[in-house]
Amino acid sequence: MAAFPSRFAALAAVAAVTPAVAGCGYNTIPTKQERAEAAWADVQNQYQRRAELVPNLVATVQAAAIQERATLTQVIEARARATSVNIEADNLSDPAAFQTYQQAQGEFSGALSRLLVTVEAYPQLQANQNFLVLQSQLEGNENRIAIARRDYNEAVRDYNTELRTFPSVIWAKTLHGGSKPMQLFAATAEAQSAPDVNFNLGLEPPAQPGGAAPAVTPGSAPPAAAPAAAPAT
Repeated sequence: MAAFPSRFAALAAVAAVTPAVAGCGYNTIPTKQERAEAAWADVQNQYQRRAELVPNLVATVQAAAIQERATLTQVIEARARATSVNIEADNLSDPAAFQTYQQAQGEFSGALSRLLVTVEAYPQLQANQNFLVLQSQLEGNENRIAIARRDYNEAVRDYNTELRTFPSVIWAKTLHGGSKPMQLFAATAEAQSAPDVNFNLGLEPPAQPGGAAPAVTPGSAPPAAAPAAAPAT
């Protein structure tokens, strides 16, 4: 019978300590960590959605037979690199892993932006309904990526601040000693300037007397002008 009061006293002590522990911030660190990791999952979802849209865009542009093959190749290669680099929630505190992921996604963004700017010179694409739908979806997806990254940065700042402020810093150095600051998204160097696009497009010459102007394929050099006729004598 003596064990019963002892067990009851232990349970009472736990019941008394639990609110105190919760009130002093012990649960705050894992709660904010979960929030940051959930925000990171949303970032990954938006990047994945973009990667899934691009193959259809590439196929549509290829079907239009535009001449900027190098630009298309850059998009395809950048997409392959971006989808091959993954970072798990456990690695969000690893600067090198995070930098590799961000760089791969940034290169993909730059290549895709250059392609979309380039194809504006092709009327046949601007009249292609499939292309217009894909272009609209990608533009909307870029906005969602920006929002997801913003929400992630806000959640990470909140979590990182919690690790450094009292009283949570006590838990961060003891029972939550494995909790490390997470990395933030930062603007890449490419994002500071507009895409550099060089149009290698021939200009359509004026109509020649007696007939229509020769057709010029985008990306090809304009035909040589016909020699001037000798004046009548």
